[in-house]
Amino acid sequence: QPALSNKPRKKKKKRKSKKISAGETLEDNDLEDIDSLLEKIEDTNGLSQQSQGGIIADSRPLLYVEHRNLNPENELKRYFGARAVLGDQRPRQRQRQYVRSTWLTAPKNTWPRYSKTGIAMQLLDTRRGVQHFTFEHHREYQQVQFKFLDAIESMDPNNLVLLLQLNPYHVDSLLQLSDVCLMQEDQEMARDLIERALYSLECAFHPVFSLTSGTCRLDYRRPENRAFFLALFKHLMFLEKRGCPRTALEFCKLILSLDPENDPLCVLLLIDFLALRAREYTFLTRMFQEWESHRNLSQLPNFAFSVPLAYFFLSRQEERSALELSQARERAARLLQLALIMFPSVLMPLLDHCSVQPDARVASHSFFGLKAQISQPPALNQLTALYVGRTHALWKDTAVMAWLETNVHEVLRMVDARDPLVEEAEHKRKMRYQSAPRNIYRHVILSEMKEATAALPLEVTSQPVMGFDPLPPLDSIVSYTRPERTNQPSNESTLSLFFRSLLPNFNLQGDVRHDGDEEAGAGQDLNQGVNRLMAAMRDMLVNIQFQEPPRDDNPDGDGDWD
Repeated sequence: QPALSNKPRKKKKKRKSKKISAGETLEDNDLEDIDSLLEKIEDTNGLSQQSQGGIIADSRPLLYVEHRNLNPENELKRYFGARAVLGDQRPRQRQRQYVRSTWLTAPKNTWPRYSKTGIAMQLLDTRRGVQHFTFEHHREYQQVQFKFLDAIESMDPNNLVLLLQLNPYHVDSLLQLSDVCLMQEDQEMARDLIERALYSLECAFHPVFSLTSGTCRLDYRRPENRAFFLALFKHLMFLEKRGCPRTALEFCKLILSLDPENDPLCVLLLIDFLALRAREYTFLTRMFQEWESHRNLSQLPNFAFSVPLAYFFLSRQEERSALELSQARERAARLLQLALIMFPSVLMPLLDHCSVQPDARVASHSFFGLKAQISQPPALNQLTALYVGRTHALWKDTAVMAWLETNVHEVLRMVDARDPLVEEAEHKRKMRYQSAPRNIYRHVILSEMKEATAALPLEVTSQPVMGFDPLPPLDSIVSYTRPERTNQPSNESTLSLFFRSLLPNFNLQGDVRHDGDEEAGAGQDLNQGVNRLMAAMRDMLVNIQFQEPPRDDNPDGDGDWD
């Protein structure tokens, strides 16, 4: 009996010791992994990780998204260590009352308690292994959406705040109020509102919808889907400013995978910059090789210059073979020369942003001179201004500048020798880039790059642009429309009351709606209201007449003027 009774005790002791040892080894392994990663980053400047990651990524789809790369804390841990990033957050997480596992963002204790908002996602169809989804607004959410449009028309941000207090997870209100916070330079609150919008949308995902497969599609023409695109884009912009380019790149790949054919937010103008900042050079060169044949990426200035820059950085990785290094150097030089020939207007603004003075031969040559700036079409001017304003910091390295100078002189030699490539590139510039598509304008507006925004055409800058739906597609698929309103709104803003006092006939919302306007969607109501306001202001200014003061030589004047 004593032998039998002792056996289970021994087993229990063994089990306990196993658990303790397993826990200890897990913590030790985590710390060792973090330390080893930091050593690699310090020793090789992060390039050895890239070479290993490039080999793994080659066997996966190009736009494959990894869940672990969607969390900015994982990237910050690699740079600073887990203890520096997490600090005392671990015990607080155990006290949280509600936890819902999400990939895009983690809910915070400061957020209101989540409840169903009235947003759902439906699977429309499956074609050739690609699944097409759409968000849907239930009736109660539609009513909140109508109240949101009323709040926008009132031109009073307090109405948005009041609406969010009653509906804390209304997505469009969160997006618009985030823009208001940015105007007031409250970056932290603006970022928090975008994360809350992403959390609300992710809670409505269809069970089959996958972020990582790259085969799930959303149509931007449907207004219900646009909030997801915009929230992802604004979130990645905050991540890039926060110093998490690898996480921002993963979100950029996610946006592109939702509609790679149309690319409604034109993230192709941004993905190269994020890849270079994250040192994902292999990804960028692979994307150029796979997509160049059917997407003509070399016709975009950002890819034309960023891809040779990626090859240049690859050619400096000492752990690669001598053959790979020489091939990378040759490709980098050849592609950079083609880029300079195709887009000569990039060089001088780029050197100016980098505070570099060109030598006498380059400065005096007409090929890179002022003529190259003036002669290019306006659409091309927007693309070059966007690229230079965004990526000029990547070209400031001394080795990069020396490599650029060598290839600039080689291009000038080709120009003086009347190489046929130069004339062919000039012909392409004149024939193409006559007008930019709508998604490029949308990207420029969302990027808020001063150099590119100044180059926008008048037809874009003259119309009102709202943060929750900038430049909506002209072929929108509208599922529900805003009902007609006969009564005047009771909560008018001070500005609206001011114009009504001056102009009794002024009506921001408009009383008459034609039958054919029902398909225009809720967004047109806001545009028409703002246009009425601008027209009323113009009429008021035209009708204002100033009385001239009497002159001294006027015999009829009484000399008094007030």
